[in-house]
Amino acid sequence: MKVSVDNSKCEAHGQCNMIDEQIFTLDDQGYSNIGKDKPVPEGLEDNADQGVYNCPVNALFIDHS
Repeated sequence: MKVSVDNSKCEAHGQCNMIDEQIFTLDDQGYSNIGKDKPVPEGLEDNADQGVYNCPVNALFIDHS
């Protein structure tokens, strides 16, 4: 499983980071800095799904393959 961010959509709400700080890291201004295809650690798949679901601007994407 991998998670990605579309930085052109991210507005630094931080909802993802509140779900899981390990998966959804932020830069100094509070914007997602996970980039593209960040591997989700085993056992944290539900947190990844929750973080993507809770993004208010749909800037996050998940690849379940």
